[in-house]
Amino acid sequence: MKAEIDATPLPSSRLVRAVITHQTRSMSAVWKHFKVSDEDSKVAICNICSAKVSRGGSTAKTFSTTGLIHHLESRHAVEFEEYRQTTLVKTKPTSTPTPSVATVFEKIKKFANDSAKARDITEKVMEFIALDDQPFSVVEDIGFRRLIHHIEPRYTLPSRRYFTETSLPEMYDRVAKHVHELMTTDISALSFTTDIWSSDVSPTSMLSLTAQWINAEFKLQNILLHAQEFVGSHTAAAISDALANMFETWNIDKSKVHVIVRDNAGNMIKAMDDSGLKSIPCMAHTLQLAVNEGVL
Repeated sequence: MKAEIDATPLPSSRLVRAVITHQTRSMSAVWKHFKVSDEDSKVAICNICSAKVSRGGSTAKTFSTTGLIHHLESRHAVEFEEYRQTTLVKTKPTSTPTPSVATVFEKIKKFANDSAKARDITEKVMEFIALDDQPFSVVEDIGFRRLIHHIEPRYTLPSRRYFTETSLPEMYDRVAKHVHELMTTDISALSFTTDIWSSDVSPTSMLSLTAQWINAEFKLQNILLHAQEFVGSHTAAAISDALANMFETWNIDKSKVHVIVRDNAGNMIKAMDDSGLKSIPCMAHTLQLAVNEGVL
């Protein structure tokens, strides 16, 4: 047999006191030490000494806990201190303060193009293009622009023209200065490698010059100084003049040139001899010529 459920509604006075008791206790820790009087909702009973304390009002909207707190403070010092500590914990500000309007504004304000932060990011983008052989058009790609905006919304990515005409020359000047310092610091002699590259499908030729030396830590250094277009006939005189201009650009005196490694082409050999530069043939190229001669 199922138990009967008492569905008799609570008397209105008891219901009001129940609701008031729940609300007030959830609002203040002081109610740990008091309860609402069953006889009069305007009165609270102290759980410690059973004293009746006025709730300071005649209706629920005007009730307060001021009288209850004063009762604890004057009659029950230990419980009052416990209540005070609980209140301090609840009202303690969070460790992260609310940001000011100025702070929020700074977080969304765009960097000035000449600001230190903007210039630093631009330099890193230029390094990315140079080190990873990226085309300058990468700064116009939608995906790349979205990536940059996601990482730093305050940064405005410069145009492709800015990178080609401003950022790249500035980076070249910085790197060239550093390389020049490396080659002039406690270095008595430098060795070089040079070669002319040409293509069967393009009229463009390139002349390269690479420097090698041993630094103070006895580590081999290898830096490409030039890879420039070589215009005109590949005569010995033209090659000699081009190399002389390269050495002049880097302030390299001929007396500091230990040896130049070159291929076995007659024009290259004559260019070295006419320039008064000591040179030796590339072993790999010499071996290739010997194999071709023997096989063909």
